[in-house]
Amino acid sequence: MARNVAKAGHELAVYDVRPEATSEVAQATGARAAASPGDAARDADVVCTSLPAPKDVESVVTSPGGLLASMKPGSVYIDLSTNAPSTVRKLSALLKEKGIDMLDAPVSGGVGGAENGTLSIMCGGEKAVYDRVQPVLSAMGTKLFHCGGSGAGSVVKLCNNIAGQAHAVIMGEVLSLGVRAGVELKTLASVIAVSTGTNSRLTGSFPRRLFRRQFENPGFSAYLSHKDTHLALDLAHELGVPLAMGEVVGADMDEVMKRGWGPLDFDIVARIQEERAGVELKLTDDELQGYPPPR
Repeated sequence: MARNVAKAGHELAVYDVRPEATSEVAQATGARAAASPGDAARDADVVCTSLPAPKDVESVVTSPGGLLASMKPGSVYIDLSTNAPSTVRKLSALLKEKGIDMLDAPVSGGVGGAENGTLSIMCGGEKAVYDRVQPVLSAMGTKLFHCGGSGAGSVVKLCNNIAGQAHAVIMGEVLSLGVRAGVELKTLASVIAVSTGTNSRLTGSFPRRLFRRQFENPGFSAYLSHKDTHLALDLAHELGVPLAMGEVVGADMDEVMKRGWGPLDFDIVARIQEERAGVELKLTDDELQGYPPPR
């Protein structure tokens, strides 16, 4: 994302807790390598963060020498993390007191979307602020949405993510059922892939990950998926909205974490169902030729 912002002609300062990541991006883009979040934010018109969890966002904003203390009045803070709406609204109010506007702008599209600048970006905050930073957002994504007031982008992202995670769980269930009942996996998956039961797990990541048993180098880690699932469930509990299927997803993601699979791709969740059903949803490279079939 930083590389694409630089390609669009914006001057950058960059910082990461891993010095090698800071150096790599600085060398690739000509950006200034900052010594801290506050140093990166110094004199910036727009500051973007992309962080693992709400506690990390809050720390970067409110810690001594953080963004709250370092950003100038009239600047804009864009948090690209998948965050808790309550955290977003609290930080937005604190920043507003200093004359700093905030957008919550979580992204979707994975590593490929980040590299290609084709992310979906779901923004919450004032529409005028969203309009003002469109040049920066457009450098990172091609599908931009103003979702409403502060926290609305985070709400939309949590709904999106738990839906995607539920797709992985239900596809693991139906494929294990069909295989256990005697249908060949490629036949079963090919039919569903062009029928009403299809979704992006079956036609996208499952052929790359699950069917090939390749869960390393994740497009989206099980650790982050677990975090996002429980952020969505926390929001549902806070609002008193029952999520029966979401609770199932949460329980399976808890099991994934108990097994130490957090660093792997989140499609590893289907392994839980494979064990329950006593089947393996595996296809060889030869069997994957021509899959998924054209719709």
